[in-house]
Amino acid sequence: MSKTTLTISSKTYSSWSLRGWLLARFAGLEFEEVLVPSDDIAARAEILLLSPSILVPCLRHHGVTVWDTLAIAEYLNEVHPKAGLLPEDRAARAHCRAICGEMHSGFAAMRSALPMNLKGHFPGMKVWSRAQADIDRITAIWIECLTRYGGPYLFGTRTMADAMYAPVVTRFVTYGVMLDPVPVAYCKQILSMPELQEWIAAAREEPDEISELDVEF
Repeated sequence: MSKTTLTISSKTYSSWSLRGWLLARFAGLEFEEVLVPSDDIAARAEILLLSPSILVPCLRHHGVTVWDTLAIAEYLNEVHPKAGLLPEDRAARAHCRAICGEMHSGFAAMRSALPMNLKGHFPGMKVWSRAQADIDRITAIWIECLTRYGGPYLFGTRTMADAMYAPVVTRFVTYGVMLDPVPVAYCKQILSMPELQEWIAAAREEPDEISELDVEF
């Protein structure tokens, strides 16, 4: 039987790597990390949103290769259905898939203006109107889900939605984005996850830097 691997890139800067890694960990999957160095030209372009190369994440499991974060999420839900990556209720499942898809394909202004940087801290940075509109939509999603399903995660228990929005939480921390109490509580819940704490600790040990994402604002 072939070993299970997950190809990822920089833990400091690669939000899609974090999403795929969290999904695999939420599913209870045992896997080996395969790292694409951030000085790889294609990986660097992907992190800087200059190329849709889809180098990461890429899951190889029992002879199956799956790339794209949503495809990985759906695959893991099929092979580990008891992990609860999707809610049990049909309506909640549809809702979960919808907000995951919205994160997957949207919020380009916020992702460009507030790139993931787990080593950086840039409070007080000017957030332009298009990025703010994305932030407002994201926090509205959080509030709706937390109110409807009772928290502490978006659908009560932890699902693929929390993996999809976890990098956003780190962005809000990095740039000191001001939030209302309900989104603040959700951010604290996500940041307290042992898996995310493990990822952040590993990111802080990374020697590589991407200077374009270390600008002093």
